Amino acid sequence: MFELDQGFNEKKEGGQSVEVQFNPETLKLTFANEIKQPEGGDQKAGNSGRQFVGAGTTKLALQLWFDVTAMEKDPVDDVRRLTTKVVYFMTPQDSGEDPTKKAPPGVCFQWGTFLFKGMVEALEESLEYFSPDGKPLRASISLTLSQQKILEKAFDDDGKVQVRPGHKPPGHAPLKSAKDGDSLQNMAGRNKKGAWQGIAAANDIEDPLRMAPGQLVNLNASVSLDADFGASASASSGTLASASAGVSGGLNASLGGASGARLSIG
Repeated sequence: MFELDQGFNEKKEGGQSVEVQFNPETLKLTFANEIKQPEGGDQKAGNSGRQFVGAGTTKLALQLWFDVTAMEKDPVDDVRRLTTKVVYFMTPQDSGEDPTKKAPPGVCFQWGTFLFKGMVEALEESLEYFSPDGKPLRASISLTLSQQKILEKAFDDDGKVQVRPGHKPPGHAPLKSAKDGDSLQNMAGRNKKGAWQGIAAANDIEDPLRMAPGQLVNLNASVSLDADFGASASASSGTLASASAGVSGGLNASLGGASGARLSIG
């Protein structure tokens, strides 16, 4: 997220910019219009007696996480050294148009192709974890941004996904869920899939005899195991898997053994 100019259009030169540690799990958009019942109007008129007042608004709600114990570059001792950069966007500043007035700066939140320009309406910071000397090390920030219009996204193309014949669109691979006490052999048998060793290799399953309850498996993805050297990959449902075995029968033995095992925001 970064600071905008007075016109809420372009990135402010020399303005504040914050790149958070973790992408938010969800983004919640709220669209609202201000509807008012005219004074002295007929209450029985229903919707016909109501009026639209002013412009609509769009609000964005999200939660950000900060953890100084997870920093690999330029670590700090207090998480508030990170969160204060976000709190900056709540701080009123002098208006370029009217020196007597103050207002929070405009901000643009970016996560991948998602952009939201507005002002920070509300911010709530929670300090979650403390060091022995009392310094907070982890924090979460609940953030609400708003803009005085209904946000509409203009797409450059029709958005259709190009799918090759015989393949499913991305994200549509049929997955099966393991039951309590299930094994990959049982799952493959119930679904009439014989080469469970190849399925285990394609799904990176270390222990096909002891599946975790609820574990999702693509039973249509398979790796063809070579008895001598190497392995070639094939995926009948559009999932491409590849593997290699440097020792004769090594991968097959490890699978069959009974004792086997960030939107960025910028």
